[in-house]
Amino acid sequence: MISGNYNNNINNLNINNINNTKSRNIPGFGRICSPFGGIVSSLAVAIIMAGGPLTSLQAQETLQPQFTQPGWWFGGAAAANYNFFTGSTQHLNAGLTPPVAFHKGKGTGLYLAPLVEYRRPGSKWGVMLQTGYDSRRGSFETQTTPCNCPADLTTRLGYITVEPGLRFSPFKSGFYVMAGPRMAFNINKSFTYQLGTNPDFTDQPISEPVNGDFDNVNKVLLSMQFGAGYDIPLLAEEKQNQVILSPFIAFQPYFGQSPRSLDTWSVSTLRTGVAIKLGRGKLIPAKALSTASVQFTVNSPENIPVNRRVRETFPLRNYVFFDQGSNEIPERYVTLRPDQVKEFKEDQLEVFTPKELSGRSDREMTVYYNVINILGDRMGRNPSSTITLVGSSENGPQEGKAMAEKIKTYLVNIFAIDASRISITGRDKPKLPSGKPDGTKELDLLREDDRRVSVESSSTALLMEFQSGPDAPLKPVKFTAVQQAPPDSYLTFTAAGADKAFSLWSLEVMDEDGKVQYFGPYFQETVSLPGKTILGNRPKGTYKVTMVGNGRKGSELRQEKIVNMVLWTPDKDEEGLRYSVIYEFNESKATGTYEKYLKDIVAPEIPENGTVIIHGHTDIIGEEASNQQLSLARANNVKEILESSLSGTGRKDVNFKVTGFGEDQFASPFGNKYPEERFYNRTVIIDIIPAK
Repeated sequence: MISGNYNNNINNLNINNINNTKSRNIPGFGRICSPFGGIVSSLAVAIIMAGGPLTSLQAQETLQPQFTQPGWWFGGAAAANYNFFTGSTQHLNAGLTPPVAFHKGKGTGLYLAPLVEYRRPGSKWGVMLQTGYDSRRGSFETQTTPCNCPADLTTRLGYITVEPGLRFSPFKSGFYVMAGPRMAFNINKSFTYQLGTNPDFTDQPISEPVNGDFDNVNKVLLSMQFGAGYDIPLLAEEKQNQVILSPFIAFQPYFGQSPRSLDTWSVSTLRTGVAIKLGRGKLIPAKALSTASVQFTVNSPENIPVNRRVRETFPLRNYVFFDQGSNEIPERYVTLRPDQVKEFKEDQLEVFTPKELSGRSDREMTVYYNVINILGDRMGRNPSSTITLVGSSENGPQEGKAMAEKIKTYLVNIFAIDASRISITGRDKPKLPSGKPDGTKELDLLREDDRRVSVESSSTALLMEFQSGPDAPLKPVKFTAVQQAPPDSYLTFTAAGADKAFSLWSLEVMDEDGKVQYFGPYFQETVSLPGKTILGNRPKGTYKVTMVGNGRKGSELRQEKIVNMVLWTPDKDEEGLRYSVIYEFNESKATGTYEKYLKDIVAPEIPENGTVIIHGHTDIIGEEASNQQLSLARANNVKEILESSLSGTGRKDVNFKVTGFGEDQFASPFGNKYPEERFYNRTVIIDIIPAK
């Protein structure tokens, strides 16, 4: 079987033997360099013996002189200009007009310039200025004169260039993009003209090359440029003096770059090179290192067996999404031939897999991409059931009806469903649209979400338990899978108060050989990592774990511990249950249908003294910080409903663990390429674990 969101090939992790880094030196551990920069301290890691209880330790603060990242950077850049000539030129100066015009050309010139940059530490935005020598030299393509003689023209155009620019680092990393104007002042306008000999007259004397200067040269050019680069720190970023190596590429199109005023000749340039930048940080007063508002803790995993069978109840979205500009059922949905219908069973869907899978949650997406076949199979087994197909298209109800008609035709032709049992209708918006009238962001994704056919039915045989009415979801599909590295075996890192004290934080993990793994950046207070992510295939290891918090003014806080990690070997299997609750776009309150589902179906399945792990998720639409809050609100909404239902029966024996992952694409159950994946990411996943 193929497992779901947490079904990675990951073993359990146990941690023991707390060692304080102040009193013990471990060979092979050097200074860890943060990829972010500023104030420094140390991380506390909770350690647990095999089978021991969950523990939590608060880190101790280490104060030492620290420096902000530099704001001002000074240095120089060197690059090659790849120049491309377009247009034509012929009248070179008052004394020389060749018998032919020269068209097209190319060449390579040198670019050298000092530079200065300013970017506020921790900000994505900055400004930059480069002023230096800029060569536009090149050779035109050889032309043939009326005497059948080849003619060549080369130029050594040169400028002093002034290039201010605005830079933007979209990921708060070394990568940046830039754009700005270019002002160029001509300092060299020389050329060489060479007239060759007619190849039919080999004894013809060769003309001497003519060297001169172009006339009518524009003294000042005003154009533009845009490009990208990557800043690579060459020194540990906690040091006061910093050096950065920055490879870059820039493009200067022909707009405004005509060298002369009397012809159509223009120059486009692709520049590739490298810059060296030097900066000096400011000393941060010791009082700025206070961690009173932030508490770092780490919860080590419990002794959970590695392999756990999961009986999953997977919700079936009653939507079929159509691609933009097409009324055909997308190829990613599984379609059958009539002779395959008798072999189709919704609990054995591995036989009928879709052509495209996201690489995550393959089993679940195989279920969803068979939604039309599941519907046809259920209608065939329940001959009194009827459905309405509601097509919604931004192009109007008629196209919506055309989309619905495609699904109806498939059900009639393949599953032999009587056409009278299927009604169709069209709309320009679905009843529960993702796109809102006042929405202004990510409209393309929202339009994809709303281009769909909804399946409505009042036939209880097709619908979720205890539900009825046209808005009721379809009955979920149940299957059993093997889940490895269950979520309760993960290391959980908590930075309480980090959302106010930090702009972001990250983790650095160094092994005995000095190899460092980086995790983050994180914006939420709690992060879970599987043990196998750190250990790989190693059965055990000693690690220095450092938590790096980045202050909103460029400061940095570090806390660290030496940790011994050990992978568990499973001694038995156990079986858990998994349920999912689907939320509507940007909503954190479960619909009445799912609230009843949680109370009537899920809550009664929770065993005495069991553990319920609740993970909230969102799609990628919207701001990352808002999605983090939304996912946690969804998870807590599920917890409150389950707790209330259990309390109504006098039960308070259940241990709840709640986490919100936001739009974290490493933890999300599904991809975000297709609208159906985004719909399934608006979810809360509930794992029910029996007591040990």
